Amino acid sequence: MGNFSDIYGYETIKEHLQSAISMGKVSHAYVISGGLGSGKKLIASTFAQTLQCEAGGVEPCGVCHSCVQAAGRNQPDIIWVGHEKPGSIGVDDIRDQLVSDMQIKPYSSPYKIYIIDEADKLTVAAQNAMLKTIEEPPAYGIVILLANNPDVFLQTILSRCVVLDLKPLKDDVVIKYLKDHYDNIGDYECKFAARFAAGRIGRAMTMVESTEFAELRRDVMDVIKNAMDSADIMTSVKRVTNYKLTIDDYLDLMLMWYRDVLMFKSTNDTNLLIFNDQMTLIKSQAQTMSYEGLQDIINSIDRVKVRLQANVNFDLVIELLIMAIKENS
Repeated sequence: MGNFSDIYGYETIKEHLQSAISMGKVSHAYVISGGLGSGKKLIASTFAQTLQCEAGGVEPCGVCHSCVQAAGRNQPDIIWVGHEKPGSIGVDDIRDQLVSDMQIKPYSSPYKIYIIDEADKLTVAAQNAMLKTIEEPPAYGIVILLANNPDVFLQTILSRCVVLDLKPLKDDVVIKYLKDHYDNIGDYECKFAARFAAGRIGRAMTMVESTEFAELRRDVMDVIKNAMDSADIMTSVKRVTNYKLTIDDYLDLMLMWYRDVLMFKSTNDTNLLIFNDQMTLIKSQAQTMSYEGLQDIINSIDRVKVRLQANVNFDLVIELLIMAIKENS
């Protein structure tokens, strides 16, 4: 676990948190929002470690007993609230791990800090159970909610929290992080990872470190490159099923490709492209595909994302997408 100074970007948010610490004006409730891989857990854990640090500064010292415990995720007064059901955080989880527990004074620190990851999954009942604790917390109590989408929270919750929104970082910040932390990464791989990550360093790291990502990219390119008959479509659907847990990555790669083709068709400028190692295919598709066809594919990918969030049948949605690609290619 590092210091605030080790966190790339988010200067305003870091300054806000460090000022609150130095001035003794720490809120009792925070929402830290941002997409997957944006750094929510890193900022929350650094903030919590700093608050509990025995040195009392605006950066964690990293060597005191509390900091050592926090780095190992066993600081007794920094509680990461868990949940049994993967899809929701229920009222019992909140009552047992937060509401009741907060009545007990800190074990060894000035604060008792509760961090709820994936707080988007809090049920309405769980939010209501937490509301009184956020409204009238003990002086030592702090709750930090980490969420991709803070709009799911009750307005009564949001109105009592300081909301910190981790907006996407610029590509050059992500590229600098990758170059600083990975010795053998090339310029093309850096740029590609940064564009794919859409301003989220954690997502760029996953792409660089994951062997599965290279396989996913090959499968996406197979669908893009090949003219398919009906049997091929069904085979492709079955292969996409292997990526159910990473379907957002699959769809984002596909979206990046067709935006590249559309960009080249519109501008004829290779400097604007992400997949610049695939120029022959991009030029070929730009010549043969219409503006309307490319836009239809891009719209189809966007619709797939919405439908999958609404739990529409996975195989059916993917089959319709691949058919749309075939029809417009």
